[in-house]
Amino acid sequence: MLALIGILTIATLLFCIMSKRLSPIVSLIIIPILGAIVALYIVPVFQGSVEALPAYSTIPKMAVKGISKLAPMAAMFVFAIIFFGVVSDAGMFDPIIAKILKVVGTSPKKIIIGTGVLALIAHLDGNGAVTFLITVPAMIPLYDKLGIDKRILAGITALSAGVNFLPWTGPMIRAASALDVSTHELFTPLIPAQITGLAFMVFMGWYWGRKEEKRLGLVGGAGAGGIVGTGEKSEGVTHFKPKELSEEELKLRRPHLFWPNLILVIIVISLMVSTKIAPTIIFMVACCIALTLNYRKPADQSARINAHAKGALMMATILFAAGVFTGIMSESGMLKAMAVSTGEFVPDSLASHIPFIVSLIAMPLSLIFDPDSYYFGIMPVVANIGGFPPIQVAQASLLGQMTTGFPVSPLTPATFLLCSLSGVDLADHQKFSIPVLWAASIVMAIGAMLTGVFPL
Repeated sequence: MLALIGILTIATLLFCIMSKRLSPIVSLIIIPILGAIVALYIVPVFQGSVEALPAYSTIPKMAVKGISKLAPMAAMFVFAIIFFGVVSDAGMFDPIIAKILKVVGTSPKKIIIGTGVLALIAHLDGNGAVTFLITVPAMIPLYDKLGIDKRILAGITALSAGVNFLPWTGPMIRAASALDVSTHELFTPLIPAQITGLAFMVFMGWYWGRKEEKRLGLVGGAGAGGIVGTGEKSEGVTHFKPKELSEEELKLRRPHLFWPNLILVIIVISLMVSTKIAPTIIFMVACCIALTLNYRKPADQSARINAHAKGALMMATILFAAGVFTGIMSESGMLKAMAVSTGEFVPDSLASHIPFIVSLIAMPLSLIFDPDSYYFGIMPVVANIGGFPPIQVAQASLLGQMTTGFPVSPLTPATFLLCSLSGVDLADHQKFSIPVLWAASIVMAIGAMLTGVFPL
């Protein structure tokens, strides 16, 4: 009975989120509470076990226990968003963008690979929308000038952002919170797999560029040149530069602090990978340093925090709501009961292969399940079937589910933003990019398997 109630609870959660009957936050809080009331109070009454009813405070205690486990993770995400937002406001990415534009010239191969590199850097904050807003406007003049297929602009940007999952990105944090493990435990073993994904991104940039050179009659990269201005010509060479900044953006820029900001970002990423210091503390301290370094006045610091507060608050509230869900589902025994029941239908010979199977289908699952539904509803049940460490399913999921999958999923607003900025129809973008993004997911899955993250 407990397993059945758990299944109905998760099914209701998925229905409400995917049909947009309720917001993810409301669904993650209210539905598990109602499920627990049915399981712990209503069913025992009908079964005549009134004397076994738990205290009225049992469900709130379960919820608080789940919230307390996710508090450090939510804090990390909030300060990570603010930190990367501050260094971006200060203009740390501006010289990098200008350098990329100068290096790529008018060679399609270099332009497409350069687009991927720029998206890779822009995606350091884990925000797909910001990545697309930085990358596409900076690179689209080149694609327009040379006539490069803009499906490639959307595709390489999506591919680069998709393989760049980091410990502070949404899918990673959701997976860690759903299984109550640290992001370090999830991410560190996946580094070799991610490197294979990045290598695949560069290969696809070269492949697409080579095809475009042939199509455009630029065999051997003919016509390559420096690109430093906007549509101007100098000695027969077309020059480009990043889009002009607004007056408000110019006031926020701190070009003289480029190197201190870059060094700070490198230190933060190095500390995150080293796992020697709690990631929450890393981003808290780094955020304070970035604010003090770039904006000395308290009023300016408050303004920068407020500018990025919306995105940070939204993710934090989702995580705390997820804490209620995971706490109740776990502490009530529903999750374990579902896993045991599901495990009875899985042959012992197949159980150890489940993580690898999940890694192969994780990317297309992004087209069906939004991240909250999958990571808090589906993944925990699969992870607890048995026959393998639960963390392996989380790691397998991260190789595609809303990582390589998010830039083509109709369930993510960033997908529509990418299509709009690139001038590509959603259907055309999906037809062009889905096979490549799925291939990237499979390549990373093979890399994870060969490095022992999970067995074949």
